[in-house]
Amino acid sequence: MDPTVPRTGISRTEALVDHLRRRIVNGELAPGHKLPSENQLVAEHGVSRTVVREAMTRLQAEGLVHTRRGSGSFALTPPSGLGAGMSVPHEVPASSVTERLDLIDYRVAIESEAAALAATRRSDASADAVTRAERDFAERARAEIPAQPAELLGLDFAFHRSVAEASGNPLLLEALDVLGPAMIAMPRARLDQSGEEADADRRSAVVAAEHAAVAAAVVAGDALAAAAAMRSHLRNSARRFLEESTGRVTG
Repeated sequence: MDPTVPRTGISRTEALVDHLRRRIVNGELAPGHKLPSENQLVAEHGVSRTVVREAMTRLQAEGLVHTRRGSGSFALTPPSGLGAGMSVPHEVPASSVTERLDLIDYRVAIESEAAALAATRRSDASADAVTRAERDFAERARAEIPAQPAELLGLDFAFHRSVAEASGNPLLLEALDVLGPAMIAMPRARLDQSGEEADADRRSAVVAAEHAAVAAAVVAGDALAAAAAMRSHLRNSARRFLEESTGRVTG
């Protein structure tokens, strides 16, 4: 058993999260590097599968890990301001807010064009993939039992990735894959589930409606509408992120 994961004191989940977080932040697990498998973590740290899964959920919510079904979990670039030994802050530093807004500007340029190309190059298969990803997010966003933030983040990313893939341009798809799910603009407070549940539900419903507008335009083959819907969605995301991160309501 790894000595960095104690059996007593803090919970085993917290200890495993801290251990893996340090390895990612310190660069021992570089961005894109595959984490040990669930079986390996169970054997190496003497913990249960439940502990490992809870730890991965926490790391996904922190934007440190991306899990691909059937492929495993991979390290992401640590969020700005997260140093070795630090836990995830409950408020986003102003510098991180600025960087997130810059990232959304970049995404507007990339994803608006991806949406337009997805509509222009629409096929039955790509339309089905975009529609399926849109519905997967909407169903979880509107479920009676609230989805975990990390799950919604993953489904949100999956929708945006489906549009990029439908564009038929591998460089646009690669641009999103490099960013990973951490590109989704969620304040740390929301990822830590410290926000009001009703507010989170409303936000998810609005995002689902915006996704639906993008998907409908792509399926209809309307490039101008698809680009406009994606641009509007991302600009709205920037506004919501700024309001939720700073507590300041914008016009």
